[in-house]
Amino acid sequence: MGSQERKTIIELPVKVILTEVGTTFFIKNKKNLRKFKLADNVEEYGIFMDRFTPASLQRMMLIDYVSKIEISNSEFVTIRPEVMDIAKLITYSMLYRQYDAYIFHRVMASDVIKNWNRKNPANIIDNKTKINESFLQNAIKEKEKDISEIKQTILAPMYAFISKNSSLLPEEKNIQLLLSEKYLNQLRPFIWFIVAKFKGMDGYETLIKDIRTSLAEYMEKAKIAEYVALNIMELATNAENSNLKREAKAIFKGAVDMNSVLFDPNVRRQVIDSLQRKGELVYLSWRLGSRGSSIGTQGRLQITIFNKESEYEKMKEAFDEKKSADLKKRSLQDFYKDLPDGEANTELGLYYLSYLSEACEKVNIKFESLVNQVSGSDLTVITLVINL
Repeated sequence: MGSQERKTIIELPVKVILTEVGTTFFIKNKKNLRKFKLADNVEEYGIFMDRFTPASLQRMMLIDYVSKIEISNSEFVTIRPEVMDIAKLITYSMLYRQYDAYIFHRVMASDVIKNWNRKNPANIIDNKTKINESFLQNAIKEKEKDISEIKQTILAPMYAFISKNSSLLPEEKNIQLLLSEKYLNQLRPFIWFIVAKFKGMDGYETLIKDIRTSLAEYMEKAKIAEYVALNIMELATNAENSNLKREAKAIFKGAVDMNSVLFDPNVRRQVIDSLQRKGELVYLSWRLGSRGSSIGTQGRLQITIFNKESEYEKMKEAFDEKKSADLKKRSLQDFYKDLPDGEANTELGLYYLSYLSEACEKVNIKFESLVNQVSGSDLTVITLVINL
């Protein structure tokens, strides 16, 4: 988590596609939206960011303004830190949102709420309850001291566990401590209003225990963020290398050693310039489950790597027309195992993939990886699906 929390500015061109809620907000505030043609050939509205703070992008994701994020480049080695930062930022943001949704559900199902509703049938509290924003903010401010103490009560056992963990370096301990605080600080104000309002009443201690236990579970889930970022980076690099080698063969007619394409700066620059002129880029896309999505899909994070060939749009049209006949679906591992020798450095990709799959399984996160291919073409669409 460290880099995405510490870095103050990320400099990388990013297309941010907005949800209906996000679009409405920007239009109401007279912000101009741009129409983008995305890697999957779909046109959608959003905003373009080339220099931004992680906090600003994360805030937009947390309040459900973002539906997709897309970046593209002909080479990813030079932007590795930025890609890793964005990948982790998106995963953490989705985890914060899921923790908030889970805790809200638990609060609404808690004994403190049930007791209140039994005694106040004309003024029940449930997940449809609307509360005046100004009233809520004032109530939170009045209970600020109580809420701070409640947070410390929840965090105390977690602090003790992290501090005593001899397997963590001091910096790693600090990152874990910050992460635990971030989870609680991202919970919606209404949750803290309820917790403070019913402090000390029947069912309160059980509710606090529930928040604490689930926090520990989500701290474990957060471990996958690093694996996700490494997988994405490795897949993008593999796609980049494949494009470089293919283009070098076309430029030099086989008169150049393929290793020099990857490692000789002059040859590499020449090949990359050619790819950029042709618009043959590798696209990374994140699709975020929305809070307004159907049950079970709010925590769905779909990551897609598009390797755009010179005739990508024609291939995409054929792909859409003949899905049932031309589409082959295999696991990502099967795809990599079948690649000819020298096509890509697959060992590292499989290494990361196996660790991501194992890490997801340990924390009860459903993970799936697929590669779609159009028969007779070089177009590949690699998809990682993570249900947080």
